[in-house]
Amino acid sequence: MVLITGASSGIGEACAKAFAERNLDLVLVARRLPLLDKLGRELSSRFGVRVQTVELDVSDKEGVARFAQKESRLLSQVTVLVNNAGLAKGMATIQEGKTDDWDTMIDTNLKGLLYVTHALLPHFTQKKSGHIVNLGSVAGHWTYPRGNIYCATKSAVHALNEAMRLDLHGLGIRVTEISPGMVETDFSRVRLGDEEKARAVYAGLEALTAEDVAQAVVWAVDRPARVNIQEIILYPTAQASPTLVQRS
Repeated sequence: MVLITGASSGIGEACAKAFAERNLDLVLVARRLPLLDKLGRELSSRFGVRVQTVELDVSDKEGVARFAQKESRLLSQVTVLVNNAGLAKGMATIQEGKTDDWDTMIDTNLKGLLYVTHALLPHFTQKKSGHIVNLGSVAGHWTYPRGNIYCATKSAVHALNEAMRLDLHGLGIRVTEISPGMVETDFSRVRLGDEEKARAVYAGLEALTAEDVAQAVVWAVDRPARVNIQEIILYPTAQASPTLVQRS
């Protein structure tokens, strides 16, 4: 069974579909329950898998704790956790940044990942098996202008991925980071708050798709238990760094 956060759209939705195609049951978590329920019905109908949908804001510490306690039996069946929930807010310089945007990114990208991981780890450590897949970003490896807090949160994800791998050593738990470059999803619309500006981000190039990233996630999970894929970095061919992009 696979638990995916931020599963209502984008990379999370694509991961849900990719795992369902492999006949794996799912726990889908996100804030937008109607979208989750629609996706769950579709996947159950198409692939015959069992799908449990849960309305949950991963940045809500108490909410995650209540979920972990209430659904302990369900979580004990999870073998793969995909920490996908995350976002960017704004493109301001650090001196002009909005602290509310900073809090949103830190609370979701960093604290949310920690809360959910902490909820699953007792089950993984008890079984001495499991796989944690953390969705990072090239922004966690190379900082770019006006990326400041978003880059900082993804740098933290990168560090935590390594910390988990070290701390969980010897317990049979695998830990993987998937770090994509430009992926054409709702990411830029959420970040910029403007549909037209978001379209311009991807204009003139063939960006990665959510399905491209999902295939990398599934490939890492599908390796034999003896193999741990520590990290995968994906760029579209038209992108060589966070700021070096070829456009037609």
